[in-house]
Amino acid sequence: MNYMFEGGFLGTRAPFFMDVVTIIVALLPLLVFGAIGLARMKKYKLHSLIQIIIFAFSAIVLVYFETGVRIGGGFDAFMDGSSVPHNYALFVLVFHIIIAVLTLLIWFTTIIASKKILSLGLHKLFGKISFIGITLTSLTGVWVYFLLFVF
Repeated sequence: MNYMFEGGFLGTRAPFFMDVVTIIVALLPLLVFGAIGLARMKKYKLHSLIQIIIFAFSAIVLVYFETGVRIGGGFDAFMDGSSVPHNYALFVLVFHIIIAVLTLLIWFTTIIASKKILSLGLHKLFGKISFIGITLTSLTGVWVYFLLFVF
């Protein structure tokens, strides 16, 4: 587990695990957009499979991230070395967490109840809401990374 806290590869103060998670989070909207493209091409089974794989992978990445944050000392430990005011960074972090949790719940619901909400004509709406949430989670996650490790 020590490798997680070695220097990252993006040239910032971030540990390795933060760089890995940030790259994955930054790419997540593109991956989901590709899966949405499958549905637009009427490849619904493949769309469903890819969405489940991306969701499961995201859950694994979240566990990896949370493990690193807890072992690494939490938010205050990662704030060391940042020139950003603590309260501002904390506000952005809380904003990010709220968006991420709501998105995770909506995305999970969209996957689990897809047949039911599809029959109600809501799958596309839930999918759009999930995609917007995933994009906002990505943007705010990268924003938090910059506040903690770049500025």
